[in-house]
Amino acid sequence: MRTPRGKLLLVLAVVLVIAGAGWGVGTLLRSPADEAAARKPPEPSLVTVAVERRKLVATLVVSGTLEYGSPHPVSLAGVVGGGETAQRVTRAPRRGTLKEGTVLMEVNGRPVFVFAGKVPMHRSIVPGAKGADVEQLQKALRRLGYRAPGGGVFDQATVAAVTRFYAKRGYQAQQPTLELRQQRDGLRRAVRTAQEVLTTERKTLEQGADVLPLKVKLANARLDLKEAEQELANARAQDRTPEDEAKIEAAESAVRAAEEKLLAAQRELAQATTGATPSPADIRLLELRVANAEAELAAARSALDRVWEEAGTARAKRLTELSKGVRVAREAVVTAEQALRQARQLSPVKLKVANAERDLEDARALLAEFSRTYGTTVPPGEVVFLPKLPARLHKATVKAGEPVDDSVATVTGSAFVVSGSVDVAEAERLKAGLDASIETEAGTTVPGTLTALGGRDAKGAVPVAITPASMKGLTRLAGAPVTVRVTIGATDREVLVVPAAAVVTAADGKARVQVEIAPDRTKEVEVRTGLSADGAVEVTGDLKPGDQVVINSA
Repeated sequence: MRTPRGKLLLVLAVVLVIAGAGWGVGTLLRSPADEAAARKPPEPSLVTVAVERRKLVATLVVSGTLEYGSPHPVSLAGVVGGGETAQRVTRAPRRGTLKEGTVLMEVNGRPVFVFAGKVPMHRSIVPGAKGADVEQLQKALRRLGYRAPGGGVFDQATVAAVTRFYAKRGYQAQQPTLELRQQRDGLRRAVRTAQEVLTTERKTLEQGADVLPLKVKLANARLDLKEAEQELANARAQDRTPEDEAKIEAAESAVRAAEEKLLAAQRELAQATTGATPSPADIRLLELRVANAEAELAAARSALDRVWEEAGTARAKRLTELSKGVRVAREAVVTAEQALRQARQLSPVKLKVANAERDLEDARALLAEFSRTYGTTVPPGEVVFLPKLPARLHKATVKAGEPVDDSVATVTGSAFVVSGSVDVAEAERLKAGLDASIETEAGTTVPGTLTALGGRDAKGAVPVAITPASMKGLTRLAGAPVTVRVTIGATDREVLVVPAAAVVTAADGKARVQVEIAPDRTKEVEVRTGLSADGAVEVTGDLKPGDQVVINSA
């Protein structure tokens, strides 16, 4: 049986348990007012950024490819060697660096050398030849250490230098062809024959010969006259030789190519001026292309005129020489007839001696004239003059065993250039001479300069070229993609800078920023904006570094 004290303690424990349970349930239950208060957003606050003082640099990013610049097609000016056989490549051009005096390729086993010079090779340089091309060759030989004279005359001293140059590189300088040797031998035989005739006639004069040889000579003279007249008639019936026809066709082809190039340049200029507003640099570049194309066309037409004139001159010269031959033959006939008449009356042998003396003099004169241009020559295809050396042979367009075509290779400069493109809007912010930074995929950074902007292409892009200041670290990256950052603007000193989001243009057109002056309190400050880059903008106004400008409110 429980005591009164025990009952009291039991009742108190029950009361405490009930009270604790009620408090716990009360903490889990909220009134609608309490719930709304709990969900109410916090008091708004300001998002600010401090005003900075620093230099600001604006860049334009260009994606491009690193490659060698100044591509230049290489072609041979004519035959290599004597030219008696078809021109076929026996050693193709090889990629690498071309230095002055190196062998570009071989044709029919003969070398094609590379020299520096702006005058293109255009003819076979023979003994006695004069001109700027000869002087250019002499300068190249002197640069390579061969004692060639100056003056632009291919004399014996220059021939000796050329011979030593060829021999040093394992070749023999071009000697006279079989045809030329045969011509010289024929002229020499003519001189010997004239000497023998003169000796015979003098001997006959001394021995008192009869008139029979004069009859034979008259018959021969008449036969020579008939042959000379036939040769003259054939020459008059032929307007031009096959060689002249080939030269004229080549010159006319060059004119057509120049006309097409000019038309393309004019079309590009017209498209640029009628399209979107082009930059003055684009217009100047296109106008320069048109001017260059016009100059090339004028030069091609002038060359064609010269070829026609030379063909006419050559034909006139042939006709003159053949006419002279006819006259000489007729004179020979008249002389022979007169000699025969006089022989029957007087002493025929004296006249024969005089004729033999004249024949010998003529034969010697022809041999001397031929000998002036006979000897070691430089064929037109064995030398290629490039505007600048050393150069890099980028691509060969012929292979061993193939016939020689118009173009045999493409050379480039030895310096790198980054080629890329930008859209028209970006191009308006660029100009040649701007500083740039070239970044490779490996993380290498090289300074550079924007060196050229082209005209807008068919896709609406403007090509640009950036030249690295140094090739260090780039020599193995030809053809690799790179990223270029072109500096299009920069402050020359430290300026006040705020985020672009902090600047607001009011209804009056003036720019302002909000500056926090106390917690949740701001004031508007009028500013003038300058250069902007990477989300920041240069400002001037009643601001100082460290001021907190509002970029957003939360």
